[in-house]
Amino acid sequence: MFDVIIAGCGPAGAMLAAELRLHDVRVLVLEKETEPVSFVRIVGLHIRTLELMDMRGLLERILQHGRRRPAAGFFAAITKPVPTGLDSAHAYLLGIQQRVLVQLLEEHAIERGAQVRRGCAVAGFEQDDEGVTVELAGGERLRSRYLVGCDGARSTVRKLLGVGFPGEPSRNETLMGEMEVGVPQEEIAARVAGISETGSRFWLRPFGETVYSVVVPAAGVSDRAEPPTLEDFQRRLRAIAGTDFGVHSPRWLSRFGDATRLAERYRVGRVLLAGDAAHIHPPIGGQGVNLGVQDAFNLGWKLAARIRGWAPETLLDTYQDERRPVAADVLDNTRAQTELTSAEPGAQAVRRLLTELMDFDEVNRHLTEKVTAIGIRYDFGEGPDLLGRRLRDIDVKQGRLYGLLHRGRGLLLDRTERLTVGGWADRVDHLADPTAALDVPCVLLRPDGHVAWIGDDQRDLDDHLSRWFGDALGQHQ
Repeated sequence: MFDVIIAGCGPAGAMLAAELRLHDVRVLVLEKETEPVSFVRIVGLHIRTLELMDMRGLLERILQHGRRRPAAGFFAAITKPVPTGLDSAHAYLLGIQQRVLVQLLEEHAIERGAQVRRGCAVAGFEQDDEGVTVELAGGERLRSRYLVGCDGARSTVRKLLGVGFPGEPSRNETLMGEMEVGVPQEEIAARVAGISETGSRFWLRPFGETVYSVVVPAAGVSDRAEPPTLEDFQRRLRAIAGTDFGVHSPRWLSRFGDATRLAERYRVGRVLLAGDAAHIHPPIGGQGVNLGVQDAFNLGWKLAARIRGWAPETLLDTYQDERRPVAADVLDNTRAQTELTSAEPGAQAVRRLLTELMDFDEVNRHLTEKVTAIGIRYDFGEGPDLLGRRLRDIDVKQGRLYGLLHRGRGLLLDRTERLTVGGWADRVDHLADPTAALDVPCVLLRPDGHVAWIGDDQRDLDDHLSRWFGDALGQHQ
């Protein structure tokens, strides 16, 4: 009997497993593939995801395998400088191989005590009042208290659950791959710059001295059932840029569409969805992996609280209430960005206007914060603007704030030195620090780093501790 079975060991599934293990939840991850993917695909980790990795002590391990670049040019690939005032210690993009990221997160989950079984696909499940019976493709049946589908855009769990996945089918196909080039970098930069100004779905970006990421429209490459070839890339490059840049020795080649879909529900009883199983969108802006990992951080502590017996009745429902609107916003901003890559005169006119508007630093910063997810504010009710937002890493008397969040517990940061977490001390830490760099008296942080309460009154604090962390010790036994 497991507490949670997770279908899919991608970034969202592996991260969720690790988050659950912080609270001694018995976790089994089922991955249908027998081996990790062999191809090399670079994904970008945005500011908020880097902050979350820092909160769990993972960032230094991940930084060793990635390459940093400035936090700019994300929205529709419109070239602008990094906006001033990005409120983060990690105001950069980290490019990292997806298979390396998954390997690091899987290792982290296993180190925490999660079990991972490869070559195991979910074929069916039945849920009742006590749990979920999961049937594997080979006929084996497993029992768990909850099941979470992190099994991608074609999610078996979502389909079996009968959850609708409305949205728009793919209209435009794009080729994407990594390969070596045979001409100097200066020649590539000069040729690409002129085409990029139009916003076309086209770029060559270096990942080393001779290896480039290549993106080009797939028009004329008709057979979607077959993987693209190097010749397909060469032909499309010549059509767009007048040269194929001498591309050769591909590391991986793929194609993707711009389908945009959002699950109607994230939870049905004891079965939940996260990551691409809950939402898909075009990769423009590089938000997909980040959105899934952030789902896992939001869900992990809430599901663990339910299993450990102290969650307020409505806590698990807040997962959908908070994360589905975030996904809807990502879908909207990728729709907008995709329109801005059209060669149609109207779309190009809007692109030119937005390019002018982004010269205003406030506009540039707003769009950057949207893509990097540091602008998210969950609706926790009336209160100061900081309420519901994530708190940046700040210096505290014990070092750095994020260093205090490695265990995945709540945290009361108390500048008055008068408050207490009392009967919630088994799930909420307390730091009395009058020197903390805050412009409010005290904050209560959830395990995902979002501000759940601001104030200095003990009775008001107790009410909010109950809201997020259930009854005090002794009352929930």
